[in-house]
Amino acid sequence: MERINAMKKISIGIATLALVLMFGCKNQNQTAYDNNSSNSNTVSSQQTTNLSPEDLGKLGAEIKKHPKDAQKLLADKGLTEQQFEQAVRKVAESPADSKRYAEAYKKAS
Repeated sequence: MERINAMKKISIGIATLALVLMFGCKNQNQTAYDNNSSNSNTVSSQQTTNLSPEDLGKLGAEIKKHPKDAQKLLADKGLTEQQFEQAVRKVAESPADSKRYAEAYKKAS
């Protein structure tokens, strides 16, 4: 039983990492103009979100269920891809928050 729980935690971690990488690698081939215009968006993407680890977990599960609606789901929460990625990384820094995120993700899946 303990081994199964460990595998579930690992699977959730891998899924979360894959989600973050998917958003991070999505827009690698942009023109210089896009890069210059994104510099003005950097300030807004560095702002912290007000979402709890549970909210982020539910949102991550919804994005996994409906990847084509990812932009709309993020926009409904007032987030960009970068803000969501940063929020997930911040949650990952704390073992307690990571556990809360994983539990919410699992319940919403």
